[in-house]
Amino acid sequence: MKKISFCGISGSGMSSLAQILNLSGYDVRGSDRDFDLGRNLPIKEILQKTGITVFPQDGSAITDDLDFVCASTAVEDTIPDIKAAKEKNIPIKTRPNLLAEIFHKYKYDVAVGGTSGKTTTTAMIGYILDKAGKKPCVINGGLLRDYETNSGIPNIIFNQGDICVAEADESNGSIDLYNPYISVINNISADHKSLDELVILFQNLANRTKHAVILNDDYDLCHKITHQKIIRFSLQNPQADYYASNIKPLLHGTQYELKGKLFTLNLIGAFNVANALAAFAVCNELGISPFEAAEILQNFHGTKRRLEVIGTHHNIMVIDDFAHNPDKVKASVSALRQYSGRLIIMFQPHGFGPMRSLGKEIMQEFVAGMKDDDILIMPEIFFVGGTVSKDISSLDLINYAKSLGKENCFYFSDKSSAADYIVEKAKNGDRIVIMGARDNSLTDLCHNILERL
Repeated sequence: MKKISFCGISGSGMSSLAQILNLSGYDVRGSDRDFDLGRNLPIKEILQKTGITVFPQDGSAITDDLDFVCASTAVEDTIPDIKAAKEKNIPIKTRPNLLAEIFHKYKYDVAVGGTSGKTTTTAMIGYILDKAGKKPCVINGGLLRDYETNSGIPNIIFNQGDICVAEADESNGSIDLYNPYISVINNISADHKSLDELVILFQNLANRTKHAVILNDDYDLCHKITHQKIIRFSLQNPQADYYASNIKPLLHGTQYELKGKLFTLNLIGAFNVANALAAFAVCNELGISPFEAAEILQNFHGTKRRLEVIGTHHNIMVIDDFAHNPDKVKASVSALRQYSGRLIIMFQPHGFGPMRSLGKEIMQEFVAGMKDDDILIMPEIFFVGGTVSKDISSLDLINYAKSLGKENCFYFSDKSSAADYIVEKAKNGDRIVIMGARDNSLTDLCHNILERL
């Protein structure tokens, strides 16, 4: 039996692979500095219950009989586990390389790419395939709400079939490792890389795709992608292969028309209808008709932290959302604005580099989408450590929003102070949205605010 240790096992990306290998019969162990600091302990407990051994991150997990160590790309060489592995000449694999190895073991591998919507689209495809009896293996970057009762962390669907569906991340270049049967390009918009770089990355993905490329026809840059079999989906072009019309917001979801038939989603926002079309296109290539897929998807409840309603108290709704780049912010605010009630949005940006390149564009989307009485609140930029130039602040971004005419926006040095302000100002009919990526405590903050209301 092969033995593997994961260094940085608590994250969604690493824990998903650890669980896949554990379920495949490997002897799996791991460590994480968050656990050592008393953070993410529910994740630690779940992993242990599935049979994964958790060690302190002090090098003790690294024994001579390991086949290899899998390290998160965020882990530095100075970490004791990595130092011990190098001293013992134990091979070290990055998470993207290990994911690609697992992915390519399947006959029908589906890589879901794009700068927004990857997690939800991956989840939709996996849910449809699973409920249709196709027995997929699904490796997701988010938590699947329909699989929370399963043992383990619900960021995977594990079946011993011949289909694998996984996110293809362009932000760290790991998308270059995939040679899929089907690829999805949900959109091409500003994120971690320049638009020119993104077009090259996605074209290279298309070049390596064996069967078909599923493209969003509503993004001009997607028109630059070429392949021998391109399948297009759209909310704007009736001539696209998959087209949805008559999109209507419902109290807790969205209604849309597909080829003359009405269907509903338990998710808000037209962008989720576009995600659904991408999923239908993939599933049709794997033997499930669009109507069957749409029927199945009516029972899908999405992924955690994607406009997830945490609860309502005194007619004040608290929503948890992962939006963190201009396109995601625009989509989320647009979806929220289709419903009545004032918005109180706390946006926590992450990364000083991303805020230097995208911060102003993100603020422009908030200003364009929010009404005058809506409130925008920003704590300081979330920082997880490392060597970086801290030459930009959330205060700079708030001041920029004010220069664009958004008076109702406020800076706080920390999340706790921001939460105090939100609780003080919230009133009947408001929707409080806690928005941002990378920081697992944002969901806890949502629950804390809801309890204090």
